[in-house]
Amino acid sequence: MTAVALGGFLANAAAGEPGPPLWAALAWAGFLAAHLALNGRWWFWLLPSLLPPPLFVAVPALLLVLAGVTGDLAAGAVAAAALLLGARQSGLVPGALVRGVRRPPPDGAVRIVSWNTQHWCQSTDPEPFYAFLRELDADVYLLQEYHHDRFNGTYRLIDDERRLRAAFPDHEAVIARGLITLSRLPVAATVETAARRTLRVDLEMPGDGRILATFNVHIPVQLRLISPLRADFYRAVRSRAADRRQEYRGLLADVADCPHPALIAGDFNTTAAIGDARRIARLGADAVALAGKICPVSWQARPGLRWWRLDWVLSTPGARVHSYRFRDPRGLSDHCVQEVSVSLAEPDERPTAGLGVHHHDEGTHHALPLPRQDRPAGQ
Repeated sequence: MTAVALGGFLANAAAGEPGPPLWAALAWAGFLAAHLALNGRWWFWLLPSLLPPPLFVAVPALLLVLAGVTGDLAAGAVAAAALLLGARQSGLVPGALVRGVRRPPPDGAVRIVSWNTQHWCQSTDPEPFYAFLRELDADVYLLQEYHHDRFNGTYRLIDDERRLRAAFPDHEAVIARGLITLSRLPVAATVETAARRTLRVDLEMPGDGRILATFNVHIPVQLRLISPLRADFYRAVRSRAADRRQEYRGLLADVADCPHPALIAGDFNTTAAIGDARRIARLGADAVALAGKICPVSWQARPGLRWWRLDWVLSTPGARVHSYRFRDPRGLSDHCVQEVSVSLAEPDERPTAGLGVHHHDEGTHHALPLPRQDRPAGQ
């Protein structure tokens, strides 16, 4: 559709001298056509897809205004088509504008937070870090990056369990793979996953003890923070594109095989403009409209540049999310905290028992390092 439109407008423009607005609109439309064709299909396109998603609306909207000011109808038509076709890449949530009556969470709902801790107070004082965690006062914490960065593309697993358990004496801790799940709720089981950067912990919900499966997720970051003039930079992007595909494939299988209502949350290192967002959509229902923000963002490249949403909360049938908000990390991380309230829908029938769940307790000494030397560091 975009290619046909571009061809038609180019033919029309040949009759006269195309002005700068039309050239600019055609350039953006060409980029958008390549993005829609290659995104999620060619490893290299992980790099262009790192653009702040709001640009997919802001750029064509600006071009549309410019075309209106100059009276360039062809440029206006191209910009309008690009605006419509690129809107889904923008991460904007029009549904957030429709705020119905928000009822308080029902009795039995639990508060769950998910947070990428940015290397577990590696560069911050542990006291305010732990004070902030306690202040969140969550029933369940899904925490990522329980490790320290070596600043060479790898990380070092850590052991802060004594301080962690002292700070949260009423929570049970499950630790593996650089991930922590802390829960006031009884832990029914920890379940092995095909996804190697995911920690699944099944919890007994208040009341009748039905099970909520929690998936604590950290998808590998796309690149290493080294010069793009080095061949190693592109080898790492290609390798990590394969890692991400494998991780999403495993996570999709894990969620599909889960017999319980599930909450899937964490740092997906994926925006609406990255092809992997199509895989996220298959995992469960996105709760972000409940945040009430038309442009939700959760990660900043540096202070004041919070233009990306990399963190997601998804639910499967039977799990009800009643509220969702992003909380300021107060300089302790480059990621916002995700906070949701969750309950279980009234069941038509109880889940089938005896599904071969593996019970085990994973401490820090069981945590699994990631393969290869270009393991993800950073967000």
